[in-house]
Amino acid sequence: MSQGGIIDRVGTTVERLLPDDGDGVAGALLELTREIAEKELAPQVAEAEERAEFPEAAYRLLGRSGLLSLPFDEEYGGGGQPYETYLQVVEELATAWPSVGVGLSVHTLTANVVDAHGSDELRREWLPRMLGGDWLGAYCLSEPQAGSDVSGIRTRAVLEGDTYVANGTKQWISNGSCADYYILFARTSEDPKRGLSAFVVPNDTEGLSFGAPEKKMGLACDVTTQVIYDDARIPATQLVGEEGAGMRVALSALDAGRLGIAAVATGIAQAALAHAVAYAGERRQFGRTIGEQQGLQFLLADMAAEVERARATYLLAARLKDAGRPYSRQASVAKLTASDAAMRVTTDAVQVLGGNGYTRDYPVERLFRDAKVTQIFEGTNQVQRMVIGRDLLR
Repeated sequence: MSQGGIIDRVGTTVERLLPDDGDGVAGALLELTREIAEKELAPQVAEAEERAEFPEAAYRLLGRSGLLSLPFDEEYGGGGQPYETYLQVVEELATAWPSVGVGLSVHTLTANVVDAHGSDELRREWLPRMLGGDWLGAYCLSEPQAGSDVSGIRTRAVLEGDTYVANGTKQWISNGSCADYYILFARTSEDPKRGLSAFVVPNDTEGLSFGAPEKKMGLACDVTTQVIYDDARIPATQLVGEEGAGMRVALSALDAGRLGIAAVATGIAQAALAHAVAYAGERRQFGRTIGEQQGLQFLLADMAAEVERARATYLLAARLKDAGRPYSRQASVAKLTASDAAMRVTTDAVQVLGGNGYTRDYPVERLFRDAKVTQIFEGTNQVQRMVIGRDLLR
């Protein structure tokens, strides 16, 4: 996005925030994101997560600010930013509100499918709406019996004339009943490798319904439900790419999606580290702050190293993606490294706060719960190790 294009989207705020250090537009975007995260999102988090509310107003704000469309071409209403910049925006948002960071990552994943694999006609019709700031997407891949095993998908879409009729149940769908459109992966033949196809499905499609929100350990505002297709009629014009190309579409999209989760996990770890450092500088025991104890300083240093290592892995993968080079293995490394780091850092942050860290009066308890699922979704960390190992041995 050109500087003028950003100012058109978010007003003179960006011009005021442009840094003097040569970072230019990317730096301005990060400053804008920090301002939104700190002033608008952070004050709402604790209460909203306690009530498990879908943060619709937060997404509307991100949409108006141009932050729901950053890594896409300006031709379709995108921000024209590198993936590297987009992921840093995701991290900043996740540092303040992990559920919103996940929602943004999922939305970008859905638009990626259409942008990378849709026909010119499909992109022209759907991308401006997906990137306009008013729509939020959901990614319907997993099923009750098919999570990491995409080949186990049973939802079917049968072509009848010029319409596909879809039947099946999708599970663990972020943005669930709250999305404006869904990217559906359904079986159009029994071929194990070329039997899946991808579709764009608006939320007003007849035959579409939803389960109750899951009662989860963390990320309560990332509303997660079943999405049920009961004779849902999908025009053939909403097929993404060729019939039978769904496996390739899903796997390539997940590479980008894993980077989004890596950025979210890094944000969670960064937030936990910040709370731990602040607490260590204030909490006094035996006549001095606990941060003056060398043993605690070493713990904080290890936590900081985990956060910076996580950030470095996702930035490396993003730079490869931006350069048009293969990055699948690096995406898995980033997702594995960042999510494991999030779990370790949040665990240590609870330890730094001691008994206080175990209560809901302090945010590290929530961050600890939020961190766990980053090791599970977008492919478990065991699956990431399989991907990395197979790539090394290929």
